This record gives sequence, C-alpha cells and structure tokens, in this order.
Amino acid sequence: MSFSVLGLSIPIISALHKSGYKEPTPIQNKVIPLVLSHHDLIARAQTGSGKSASFVLPILELWSKNTGEGKSKIKTLVLTPTRELTLQVAQTFETMGAFLSRKPKVVSIIGGESIGDQLFAIQKGCDVVVATSGRLIDVLNKKQMNLSHLEFFVLDEADKMLDLGFAEELELILKEIPNKRQNLLFSATYPPKMEAIASRITQNPIQVTIESDVPTVQTIHQRVIEVNHANRGPLLRHLLESEKWEQVLVFMANKRATDNIAAKFKKYGFLAESFHGDLVQEDRNYTLDAFKAKKIRVLFATDIAARGLDIDNITCIINFDLPRSPADYIHRIGRTGRAGKSGVAVSFIDHEDMDHFKLIEKRSQIKLPREQIEGFELTGNTPAKVKGPEPVKGKGKSKKDKLREQAAKSNR
Repeated sequence: MSFSVLGLSIPIISALHKSGYKEPTPIQNKVIPLVLSHHDLIARAQTGSGKSASFVLPILELWSKNTGEGKSKIKTLVLTPTRELTLQVAQTFETMGAFLSRKPKVVSIIGGESIGDQLFAIQKGCDVVVATSGRLIDVLNKKQMNLSHLEFFVLDEADKMLDLGFAEELELILKEIPNKRQNLLFSATYPPKMEAIASRITQNPIQVTIESDVPTVQTIHQRVIEVNHANRGPLLRHLLESEKWEQVLVFMANKRATDNIAAKFKKYGFLAESFHGDLVQEDRNYTLDAFKAKKIRVLFATDIAARGLDIDNITCIINFDLPRSPADYIHRIGRTGRAGKSGVAVSFIDHEDMDHFKLIEKRSQIKLPREQIEGFELTGNTPAKVKGPEPVKGKGKSKKDKLREQAAKSNR
C-alpha cells in the first residue's frame, strides 16, 4: 500500500517522498485513516515502528484544511518523555509540513533551554507545541500561553512518562486544555496505571495494536556474554577491537558510571563520549549530532537514549548494565537494526544478573545461548541467597499503628 491511498494530500506526499518514505508501516496504515476520521485512539506500538509519522501526517492534513486567518493559534499539543524525542517530533512536523501552502509554526518546549525564548516563540504565534511535561508546567505557570483553541492532544511514549512520575503533571495540564479535542495516545506497554490515564483522557477510543509487532526485531542478532563485573570494561575494549563495529551505543546503569567509563575509553584512544540527563541541552544536542556524523564511535549512555533516538547507523548495542525494567530491554536493542538494516545487541551478565536476564527473556519471548570469551571467562559461584525470617502472622504492625507512630514523631 502507498501513502497516496491513505487520504493524504499532494504536498504531504511530496514531503514524504523527499524524506525517503516509500510506503507506510503497519501502524501508519491503521492509524492515519482513523485520525483523519476524527477518532480518539489508543495505539500500542513498539519504538521504531513509525508511530510519530502516524500522528504527525494526519494532524498536518486536518490542520492544513482549517488553518484559519491571522495569528497562528495552538491547535496541537504533543507531550513526550525526553528532550530528544520532543525535538525529533517537532522536526517531523516541520519536515512533513514543508510543502504545505502555509507551513506550520512549531515550538519545542524543553528544559535546558531559555524559557524566555520559548515564551517569545509562543507569543509570536504557533500552531504546534511539542513539549516535555515538566517544562510545559513551568510555561503554563507563567500564564502567557493560550491553549483554548487546542484540537489535537497527543501523548507519545506514555508508559515511559508514567515511569517518570507524569500522572500528577498530566492532571495539571488537562485542566488547561479544552474538553472537546481529539486525543491520540501511544504507548509500548499498557500497565494498569496506563489504562486509568487512558480512560481519563480519551472518549470512546479505538484501540490499535499491530499484531505483527514482535517484541524483538528480527534483524537484530542478540548475544549474551557471561563475564565478571570487573572484566566488563576490558571485554568491551577487546570486542571493539576484534568485532570492528563502526558505531556502538553502550547502556550504563547511572550517570556517574557513564562519565567515568567514557573518560577511560578516551584514554585508551577510542572516540568516546557520555550522554545523560545531567548534560546541558547544548551539549546533549552536540553529542548526538557528532554521533550521527560518526565523529563519535562509542557513546556511553543512560536510558534516556533508549527512546527517541532516531539514528539509522548504530551497528551494535551493548547492555553493559542490564536495564531495571525488562520492557526497557526491547527499547534499548531497538536502537540498532533500524530502517531494515541488521544490527547486534550484546548483554553482559554475571552471577548476580542470571535471574534478572531470565525474566527479560521471558518477557521478551526469547531464549538466548550464553557465551564466554576466552581470557574473560566468568569465574566464582552464584552468591547464596540470604533468606530473612518468615513473617509471623499477627506480629507485624498494622497501617494504622505505623501512621500513629509517624504522627507522634512529627508532633515532637
């Protein structure tokens, strides 16, 4: 099927062709006609499935037919969990609207950049706002943003936003937007919290799930290497030299470890950098641009890189540290093997990681053989599990008792 049969106009088709899009993905095939028919949607789609275009294209199509006269008014609000995804979605609106007779004015609202500049851009008039929720709340508190003309409200990667404590911010945002609007909600997973939020936002939504979306991408060769924690750095250096991977994204457990290991690899002569939430936005943008331009070979990152990075040429993903959530494993390895290309995903595990990786396998519907690399073999034994005393029924403190104790302490 081609984009032309989905109800999109010639200017948008032209933008698609210029950007190299030839035919719609399964999620785009299903979502675009439904959005054009003004339905609320709850779509379940994995990262990398093309879901950004599935809402950007029909929103631009509907907006272009009803742009109105005079100063631009905010008709579309998109919320995302990360600054990088915000900038990426905003760029998609601009790229896909490039051939429209009236080009959409798009403003990104993210932390790490001047809120004054963002307010000025809004006040000049804009059609589309793409934002992270925290900075959007800051802007709304300034009382200089009018959302009364809003027609489209999109939550992108909503499950990740919940993990970041989004629920309370959402309540504040919902109070500022019209009740009558079209709601589009995209999420990779639907935990109970997600269902509760979906019921608050949408009205008679159509649910879209792409059955062909498998948990892991078929073009990714997944490997699991058993290695002691102390040998992970030396093993990674060995693999980088022996495997000749061109561009490697390495996921670390925390920001400090990310900086430390990037500094070490620089000393060993690798083109390496770190990427995490404590970097100022200018540095984050510069690092990503350098990685895309292949000026950086090894990028050490926290999970902010697990979603929203649209880089086609990542050769290999390394799980130096396993993700806490099994669902994040899928998002991490989905950074490679994009645009039909093949990729490699390698996970390092030691004795303490064995059970957690088995859970990841179960949730991801995979079963992977364990490898050991000569000279870096896993040694030692699985640590014995320390079992605490069994709880005695009736001996534990009730919730009321605990609340009374807390109240007594606070009154001292």
